[in-house]
Amino acid sequence: MKGNPPNRAQFHLYRQQLENLINPKHPLCTLAKHIPWHELEDHFTDLYHHTGRPAKPIRLMVSLLILKQLYDLSDETIVERWVENPYFQFFSGETVFQWEFPCHPTDLVYFRKRIGAEGVQKIFQVSIDLHGNKAKEKEVLVDTTVQEKNITFPTDTKLYKRIIEQCVSIAEKEAIELRQSYRRTTKKLMCAQRFRNHPKNKKKAVAAQRKLKTIAGRLVRELERKLPASSLGRYAQQMKIFQQILEQKRNSTNKIYSIHEPQVYCISKGKDHKKYEFGSKASIVVTKKSGIIVGAVHFSKNKYDGHTLPETLTQTTEFVGRRPTVAICDRGYRGKRTIDGTAIEIPKNLGKKATTYQKQKARKGFRRRAGIEPIIGHLKSDYRLD
Repeated sequence: MKGNPPNRAQFHLYRQQLENLINPKHPLCTLAKHIPWHELEDHFTDLYHHTGRPAKPIRLMVSLLILKQLYDLSDETIVERWVENPYFQFFSGETVFQWEFPCHPTDLVYFRKRIGAEGVQKIFQVSIDLHGNKAKEKEVLVDTTVQEKNITFPTDTKLYKRIIEQCVSIAEKEAIELRQSYRRTTKKLMCAQRFRNHPKNKKKAVAAQRKLKTIAGRLVRELERKLPASSLGRYAQQMKIFQQILEQKRNSTNKIYSIHEPQVYCISKGKDHKKYEFGSKASIVVTKKSGIIVGAVHFSKNKYDGHTLPETLTQTTEFVGRRPTVAICDRGYRGKRTIDGTAIEIPKNLGKKATTYQKQKARKGFRRRAGIEPIIGHLKSDYRLD
């Protein structure tokens, strides 16, 4: 059931009004006055039933998601900070200072699942609309980046260890007695992985990895034999992932690098300091002059940069209300020169017939394209994109 917002007209005898405690010129106060909260509430109202226990107010949950993103906080931390910060409470629609947590941290997880990707896109679109005509520039800058996951080398060895741990956990949960849990053996074999790239340790580490793979396969087969038919169906998807990990090799395609996030893939972006990145590709669109982010698309597959443009430009058109006439990209977007009426410009040699003005204009435009790089850097380091 949809929750009701707090009663703003209610006067509390022992608590002072928040408007009398805070600075009205604070950025959060200004932002709270410009966000169309009623539009967001009307959009999310259909996701609630008309009966049952009242949920938390929609404005409260949306504001917590925005604050979490703005200040790079976890679900647990944002709830704790909300109790301490009067500006957070005013931004959420409270009129008097509150002394209790606004919700349990897991409520944010449930709310994100409730609104889904479309709901998050609606909040993103509202943030773009706040900029008005500044977000409706004809020329945009486009680039891709990697949303990295916490995956490190040696990936295969750590996957075998995770398979062993999860098999033991499943056996304990289903009250199945295994021939051996291999807890001590796994610990010794993982210790042998230290400094595996050193010439003196390479042979020992490879042998330990091979032994871990043998143990993982042995436990998977034992579980398949001993699990009852009803339970085996419940763990079918998990067993399928285990089997794929055990069968894959170094040069296999569509490798799995994470058991709980099998959609993660390996991306090579040509960076000197980081040869490979494990995660998923994301495309960012920024206006050329004002630097406003007007598009962000996540891709479940490692597409060529040029093939990401149609979906990215379509999303930008939906959010902004007009299609960009020019998209300035780097040389990783070689291919089509136009996509549905949008000209794709990449750095190139204009030739001897080009005038000095044309060369200067092109050089200036591509220098401006480099401005998207620090924006992506701030998104990854300061706004939870990494």
